[in-house]
Amino acid sequence: MTTSLNTEARIAGAFYGQALGDAFGMPSELWPRSRVKEHFGWIDRFLDGPAENDAAQYFRAGQITDDTSMALALADSIVEYDGRIDPDSVAQHILLWAEEFDAFSKNVFGPTSKVAMTAIRSGQGISEIPNLGTTNGAAMRVMPLGCLLSARSIDKFCAEVACASSPTHKSDIAVAGAVAVASAISMAIDGMQWPSIRDALPGIAKFAQTQTKTGNTFSASLASRIELAFDVAKDASDVIEASEKVYDLIGAGTSTIESVPAAFAMAELAELNPNVCAELCANLGGDTDTIGAMATAICGAYSGFESIDTKFVRQLQKANQIDFSTYSKKFTGFRRAREADVGVA
Repeated sequence: MTTSLNTEARIAGAFYGQALGDAFGMPSELWPRSRVKEHFGWIDRFLDGPAENDAAQYFRAGQITDDTSMALALADSIVEYDGRIDPDSVAQHILLWAEEFDAFSKNVFGPTSKVAMTAIRSGQGISEIPNLGTTNGAAMRVMPLGCLLSARSIDKFCAEVACASSPTHKSDIAVAGAVAVASAISMAIDGMQWPSIRDALPGIAKFAQTQTKTGNTFSASLASRIELAFDVAKDASDVIEASEKVYDLIGAGTSTIESVPAAFAMAELAELNPNVCAELCANLGGDTDTIGAMATAICGAYSGFESIDTKFVRQLQKANQIDFSTYSKKFTGFRRAREADVGVA
């Protein structure tokens, strides 16, 4: 077990970590690594989205993007249903955010999510929409499920993550990526040591990818790619060289098979320090905000809220007018109630 951080501190760390990695990575999102270096030099603080960046131009320094906004939509749905998951409610909360932000006309929706939410907006039911995309929209917003659910029963864990992912993503690889990220957060909240979490992730990913019967794809093995990502992180001589190898060998694109393993590698390279992780991810290139959101949420869950620089916390609160302590209190209660129901508390 890790140090005796309490559950609420770890859950708060996950929420703030997600926002930190997302906002740090926003200015450079979807740019190649070479362009990030050429334009910014090195990102070490919150920055406005450049006018030249079609995805980031709508955001100011410290603001969260669709990654955390959709995670909060999921969280709000769970709060509305008193700790339970209702996919129709999840869809409606995402749709509410999308319409308020005008996400359908701005270049901020991922392709799979945009198609699915367009169909839902037109009145189609979730069961009618194939949602077989392999992009990372389910994994990028899954953090609240890691805070809510214990990963001790992996079959039940997979089923609930798949249910929450279904409004936009049903493919085996998309669900497996969401399960892997959520389970890393959940195990961190339970106080597991990082080597134990790291060793468990390939098996969890393999189980999730093979157990998802709807939307089977011809994706590569997520388990194998996660193992490769950890090998790349372990074998490099320094973090900059390692980050470049992650970018070159694992990939940092919007697909689940690239971005989820990359996020695990970046958390490893940051030694579970959320401030370092957010910075490394912002400079990685590719889907920097999403990889940053996932990786830094894991770091925050592992190291706790107090590990996040108070300056960043204040900036996030001011830029987004959000106090995540409301969520951390709610989700601590939900998690404890679930544990009590199955007799593990």
